[in-house]
Amino acid sequence: MSVNSDQAILAAEEPDMRLIAFALATVFAGGPAAAQEWKEYAYPADDFTVAFPSDPKVETTTYKAADGRAVEARVYSVTLDGAVFKMTIADLPDAATQENAVIDHAIKTLSEGGEVKLDITHRISQVYGRQLSIVGAGGSHSSVAVFYHKRRLYQIEGTALPGNDATADAIRFQQSLVFTGDASNR
Repeated sequence: MSVNSDQAILAAEEPDMRLIAFALATVFAGGPAAAQEWKEYAYPADDFTVAFPSDPKVETTTYKAADGRAVEARVYSVTLDGAVFKMTIADLPDAATQENAVIDHAIKTLSEGGEVKLDITHRISQVYGRQLSIVGAGGSHSSVAVFYHKRRLYQIEGTALPGNDATADAIRFQQSLVFTGDASNR
């Protein structure tokens, strides 16, 4: 067989490989929220962007800090197709607040009644935190990341509710977080 024949055979095989790759990507990208158009939402006042499958509801609430204080917080959330996508930002204005205490308290609160299956160091740009996978007592699965940055707790949770195949969407949401502005906590 000549070199030109080998090249022709390889060229004939390439479209098949691209088709296979496209088919696999379609299968793995599928899921309950795949039919919706995910869109990136920017929140400059809170220094982040995140992708939601639909327009999030925004609520002002309080968050119980590690020292027991109730602090102001904002929750951006969407509940859709057996999944809950939630971003919580809690203002912790005390300069003496310790990063590890903030993150450890958030993890303890998030995992109450469930089981932490994964707890690893996580980083977005120069902002360090923790990434978790939590199985809830009722069978939910959450993909979570927690950060302390600019005197704020950033807590992102993608949760696949029991009996739903939304785990890929929960992970997609958790991984979509981007810090903007001066993105460093080191």
